[in-house]
Parts: sequence; C-alpha cells; structure tokens
Amino acid sequence: MGPAVIITVGVLFLLHEMRNGYFDFSNTYPFILIVIGAVLLASSVAPMTGHVEALAVPSAPPSATPPVMPGAPQNPLPGQGQ
Repeated sequence: MGPAVIITVGVLFLLHEMRNGYFDFSNTYPFILIVIGAVLLASSVAPMTGHVEALAVPSAPPSATPPVMPGAPQNPLPGQGQ
C-alpha cells in the first residue's frame, strides 16, 4: 500500500505544479483515500492459493552426498591402494 500512496501523492504534486495550483491538496485528498481503498479491496479479494506464509521457515535442503556407513574405510581416491 505504501508505494501506491507515495506514487499517488507524487502525481498529485506534479499536477499541482503543472496546473499552477489548480490541483490543490484540499481538492485532491479524496484521491489518496480512493487509492488506499482500492489497494485494500484488491488485497482482500485476491486469492490466497499459492501464497507462502510470511512466518514459514524453509527447511534445509537434503544433502547431496550419500550417507557414510560408520566403520567403513574411506578412501579419497577410489581404485587406488587396493
């Protein structure tokens, strides 16, 4: 919502400067309320399927190396010294 309000205020200030004060803040503040309402309405109507919870912590990916059996000799160079 923040970026939408900032863009709206910026456009209103730009129109104020371009039209020599015709778009005064006292005349244009309802546009800010309309943008806030539109953003709130769009966020409440948007489907939640496919969204990830903000508090969900991703689990660690599985290790790419196979598990090592305890007690088995490990040779860093396979095929050497056998």
